[in-house]
Amino acid sequence: MSKRLLTFIILLFSVNLLFSQAKYSNEFLTIGVGARAQAMANAVVANVNDVTAGYWNPAGLVEIEAPFQVMAMHSELFAGIAKYDYLGIAKPLNKEKKSTIGVSIIRLGIDNIPNTLNLVGADGSINYDNITEFSAADYALFLSYGRQLREGLNVGGSVKVIRRVIGTFGNAWGFGVDLGLKYKRKNWTFGLMGRDITSTFNAWSFNSTDQQRAVFIQTGNDILESSVEITRPRIILSAAWGKPIGEKFNFLIEADFDFTTDGQRNVLVSSESVNIDPHAGFELGYKNFIFLRGGVINFQQIKFNAGDDRTYLSVQPNFGLGIKFGNLTIDYAYTNIGNVSEVLYSNIFSLKLDFKVKESK
Repeated sequence: MSKRLLTFIILLFSVNLLFSQAKYSNEFLTIGVGARAQAMANAVVANVNDVTAGYWNPAGLVEIEAPFQVMAMHSELFAGIAKYDYLGIAKPLNKEKKSTIGVSIIRLGIDNIPNTLNLVGADGSINYDNITEFSAADYALFLSYGRQLREGLNVGGSVKVIRRVIGTFGNAWGFGVDLGLKYKRKNWTFGLMGRDITSTFNAWSFNSTDQQRAVFIQTGNDILESSVEITRPRIILSAAWGKPIGEKFNFLIEADFDFTTDGQRNVLVSSESVNIDPHAGFELGYKNFIFLRGGVINFQQIKFNAGDDRTYLSVQPNFGLGIKFGNLTIDYAYTNIGNVSEVLYSNIFSLKLDFKVKESK
């Protein structure tokens, strides 16, 4: 059964890579969740084993040991202009813990944006009381399931619903599917993650009054019409190696390779057909109590100066710490989250709580 499932998944990936239409969409879902993952430069597709697996690789949900697990994360980007939040819950379905379900919610939003469309009246007068505020926010809901097929081999999938809102001007609904695999052999773990394997479609609709259209025309802005965005598949191949060092330390290292086909990107291996974006991270644990993490991501060719064709290779380093107090884990990351240029770094915190079942007397 496992061979048939693997063959089906590979065929599904191949069909989408060949026939899906290319268009950038839902880039907010590439930021990632959990301070541990951010500290490790998002190189966790193979080693993830907690509630965040619903996002990174649903096959990892099976490895949750707690009867119920919850995680929350909050970060502020670009000097607090944008807020990025995550909440996830997961629960094994049986005592053997061979299948687990999870729910994840993500929000990236910019709030309190001034709406100045009605600032200038028809007679040319300016009335600041006409300034209102609106929010531009992106939401994603993941419904995830992971299952153990046999010892060392897990599979999982997520169905995601996407909601994007720009005040009262426009909104979109989207739907997509992710699939993941994990295979363990001795000290090695291999991961395969297919995001948007069916291609994710966002259907946009826009609302504007006659007065707003007139303002758009006068100010040289386009009048937007209803449209559909298509997010093409992203395939991630990963390999992790971990081993205890003595009786007190544990060491883990992982390398991930993101394959995209939605147009040429500024990544390490760049082309119009296929792009490969590598990133790697490590984790050093002491007595399963404190963890030191780091990683490298965003390999990009940057020009020295405007008008100068010479480039240099830019790499973004990430760092972080984790502390586990019984059932509570606090993770911290110092990272340039969602970086596409040289912007300020962010401090990210996430809290994870394992709920234990009370034993009957």
